[in-house]
Amino acid sequence: MSRLLRLKLAKQRGEALLAEEGITSLAVDPFDIAARHDIVVQAKPDVASGVSGMLLRHGNSFGILYASDIPSEGFQRFSVAHELGHYFLDGHIDHVLPKDGMHASHAGFSSADPYEQEADNFAVGLLMPAGFFKRLIGRSALGLTDIESAAEACKTSLTATAIRYAELTDDAVAIIMSTGHTIDYCIMSEAMKSLPDLSWLRRGSPVPSNTETARFNADPSRVSRGERADDEIDVLDWLGGKRSSIVTEEVVGLGRYGKTLTVLSSRKIGHEAYADEGDDDEDLVERWTPRFRR
Repeated sequence: MSRLLRLKLAKQRGEALLAEEGITSLAVDPFDIAARHDIVVQAKPDVASGVSGMLLRHGNSFGILYASDIPSEGFQRFSVAHELGHYFLDGHIDHVLPKDGMHASHAGFSSADPYEQEADNFAVGLLMPAGFFKRLIGRSALGLTDIESAAEACKTSLTATAIRYAELTDDAVAIIMSTGHTIDYCIMSEAMKSLPDLSWLRRGSPVPSNTETARFNADPSRVSRGERADDEIDVLDWLGGKRSSIVTEEVVGLGRYGKTLTVLSSRKIGHEAYADEGDDDEDLVERWTPRFRR
């Protein structure tokens, strides 16, 4: 089974659990789901760096510890949902915790381990199920405002919501995470990917110098203060290609996390279809796997 298919099935398993539990509205509460299955959940402020949570086992009893040092309710809820992924996904318990003990997780798409990635995708499906999420978006102004509205409704982090938004919106959207002068990842909606001959932004590539993001990131204090900025820019300046089109660039600093979230959006791009060539599915998974923790 391909990795893409495994990730898709993990996401679908998260959505299926909602039906099994009779949950028909947002926001989904992973703490409540854990309690329904007699899984004790507790905060743990002193976990190791990079560890988002832990799944504990004693015989047939299970518990979850989640990192509380990051003051983000959305990230903490995602961390608990990630551990539930290990609990509910077939084969995960036998792999990550075959006997009594503890499994430390790295939720938030920060791990290359396939079991961690599957648990992340389970969490996405559980907390932001496609059917509910699609009905949420489009009610506010395209881009960051719409993402923030969806994040509030789902009680999920801004970055996780932005990634899901790019996946499910019908409009042209690109979600870019950066640290200083460097791109961490870029996720594009299908409409944005319809532009011909795009320059795919790889992890580690530089932030284009003539963008609002580059100017914003030049002052780290703006990032730490969570400031915002916006401008209009030609999509060519960000993504290259052959087709000029003006897009909105919205930038927000993510506080002490030290990173910047950029949202490019346009309602005009995507009316015409362009063939994508030269990229197989497995390569795209590797190049477009997001890395977020907030």
